[in-house]
Amino acid sequence: MALAKARRPRLSREAWGLLFISPWLAGFLLFTAGPMLASLVLSFCKYDLHSLTWVGGKNYQVLLTRDPLFWKSLTNTAIYALFTVPLGLAGSLLLALLLNHPVRGIAFFRTTFYLPSLVPAVASALVWSWVFHPDAGLLNYALSLVGIEGPKWLHDPKTALASLILMSLWGIGGGRMIIFLAGLQGISDELYEAASLDGARGWTIFRHITLPMLTPTLFFNLVLGIIGSFQVFTSAYVMTAGGPNNATMMYVLYLYNNAFRYFKMGKASAMAWILFVILLAFTVVQFRSASKWVYYEGGETE
Repeated sequence: MALAKARRPRLSREAWGLLFISPWLAGFLLFTAGPMLASLVLSFCKYDLHSLTWVGGKNYQVLLTRDPLFWKSLTNTAIYALFTVPLGLAGSLLLALLLNHPVRGIAFFRTTFYLPSLVPAVASALVWSWVFHPDAGLLNYALSLVGIEGPKWLHDPKTALASLILMSLWGIGGGRMIIFLAGLQGISDELYEAASLDGARGWTIFRHITLPMLTPTLFFNLVLGIIGSFQVFTSAYVMTAGGPNNATMMYVLYLYNNAFRYFKMGKASAMAWILFVILLAFTVVQFRSASKWVYYEGGETE
């Protein structure tokens, strides 16, 4: 009996590890890697849910050379990202700086500024649709009190995209603010004490201590911010449906329309992979340039 127990095979540490992560691996293969591989194949096919035909690179050719709305949606998204990313980073950092001071009731203020990020995206979009309403909206009413006639906002192609950019600032108190706040609290007080003894104050301390020590956090938020801005969908879908005159036709919204309104699954899959390449290129550029401006406390750069 003892000999039988001694000869019983035992799983190695690697085998036990694979066994424990096997549910995640199965989910990843079925719901992430599998659909990604399928979309890659579909991007080279004409697929309308009824028939599947191999067309090679025709979907990519049509998008890049014969689809003006593709370039319109990409341009709108690029403009959106160009404004929302720096404004969002600056706003979140400013809030984090304000909420990093040990004043009475600071926990209440931190909670208050974080709460808007917990509101569902659809609910926020509906509320902002009312705020931007040209006749009954809160924003134009406030402007009328000071004698200013407000624009049409979402109903005017000239201001519709700007309205979505303005709405994006609603989320500056969310996750990015918390990450910045954590980064600020990770900066050693000894650095500030040494700077104060040398006579540094205010802006000098922020420029030469706070900002350099915060660059890893800034880099992290920058990467995620660009990825998130290129994937904007809910606000454009709920508030404008891409209008007026395609002024707010965002890239992912146009991808969604091709897939689930026009049932051009092959074209939509090609758009998804083009977006993947764009985001990958941005991410690679950011990581390559990080060594020139991101400072790590150990003295090494990534």
